Amino acid sequence: MSTTRNDQADADSRLDHSEYEAQCREGITAWVAAHLNGHVEAIERLERWRPQWKVTFRSGDTSRSVLFRGNRPIAPVEALRFEMDTMKVLEANGILVPHIYGWVDSPPAFVMDWVETDDRAPGMLHTAIDNPTTMTDERWQATLNYMKHLAAVHAVPVEEFAHVERLANPPSTPREIALHATERMHAMGAMAGNIDTTLEYLQSWLRRHVPEHRTEVHFIAGDAGQFMSAGTDVLALLDFEIANLGDTHWDLGCFRGRHPYENMGDIPALYRQYAQVTGTEVDLRVVGYYTVAFLQLAVIGATFFMMPEIRGANWIEGMLERASISRRAIEAIAELRGIELDHDLHLPEPTPDSFEASGLRKLLADIGRLPTSTAFEPWERDLLAAIPDFLLNYVRYREWYERETVADIGTLLGTSFPDLASADEALRAVITAGTDAAGDGIDGDDDEIDDDEMVRIFHRRTLRLSMVTAGTDPDETNPFFYILEPILGPDD
Repeated sequence: MSTTRNDQADADSRLDHSEYEAQCREGITAWVAAHLNGHVEAIERLERWRPQWKVTFRSGDTSRSVLFRGNRPIAPVEALRFEMDTMKVLEANGILVPHIYGWVDSPPAFVMDWVETDDRAPGMLHTAIDNPTTMTDERWQATLNYMKHLAAVHAVPVEEFAHVERLANPPSTPREIALHATERMHAMGAMAGNIDTTLEYLQSWLRRHVPEHRTEVHFIAGDAGQFMSAGTDVLALLDFEIANLGDTHWDLGCFRGRHPYENMGDIPALYRQYAQVTGTEVDLRVVGYYTVAFLQLAVIGATFFMMPEIRGANWIEGMLERASISRRAIEAIAELRGIELDHDLHLPEPTPDSFEASGLRKLLADIGRLPTSTAFEPWERDLLAAIPDFLLNYVRYREWYERETVADIGTLLGTSFPDLASADEALRAVITAGTDAAGDGIDGDDDEIDDDEMVRIFHRRTLRLSMVTAGTDPDETNPFFYILEPILGPDD
């Protein structure tokens, strides 16, 4: 993390929440006056992972809106500049992205046209659980139409991004193409101490099953499927913060990863549409590989939002995604290997309430009484209250979760362990040793690691964690428990 980012974080931490929001609004107002010759009429902070503001202003006789897209609290400012520079290249190449007006120093942000339509779902799990998204007929047709725009994104020449530092050195070998994004994210997670045993296994699997026959490099959106629409028309493509150079099938894997938190409709039909638009066959097993890769990157990213010192980080969303996305990544591997998974698990009776439970209930009650304001929105209070609510479940079911997980690892390794820490240490040693062995592609097996049994125990582990997080048995009506939709047919 850069010195600039640390200095800014230190400065921000000295402000209380109201002062911080007031400072942001002051900077926004000044920028609109200086660069858009406008007088701000309204500033609305949006419910998103990152600070973002819809800003309505008047210039002359005209009133219009722009979006100030702020910096993620965990990211260096350079990451936001990367997204701005990338969108400028896309706009210059005829891709339907909002027009970029420029950079803002305070608050760190860049400014783009506001797309006037119904706000798309935030794509966050805590909102999808309470308000599952639906797919209207018009949105579905727009999603099919989006595949033409995605194909155009993939067709922008890689050389157009040569001046963008992160895209200046394209990967060349199949291994580099497949792994460079996940290796970078894994290294970042390891530096932060966020790589648990499940994430170590996912990265091991990715390293050992590279699709060696994939050699083409394209610009990819990185988190594809995000766009604004009106009726059946696509209005604008959004969110290029993890754009990259790699295999187009990474972006196809994104649809499975985002669905159903943000409803994407009939995923196989989207792949057929992409194949028709591009005139190239979609390799569904490669899509399966990149489903694992995209979900690995997403869940490691979510762990950074659990850093308690960061202003505005969404701790509970990070926890929800850590449990759910890890599980779905394992389900993607299971489909590729043809493994039947056990979803019929049940919570035991909770342990009796303790001092910890009493204190957490007190926190939950008092957080609900906190006043809200433009600097502390009702939705922010709800997210804060969700943390002791989760911890109540964890206190009540932790002993069961750890005991069952230790038993699974003991059965796999043929020995017993006194606790989860020692069991995980032994399991990681096996995973590390197996990762050093040469892999055999998507369809290959590795003599060093029993992937079938690994997949089964990691699925049970992540499903248990999901159950503890939700405080319920698996519920097929809850998006949090939705099983990853299969894409492979009998001949794939």
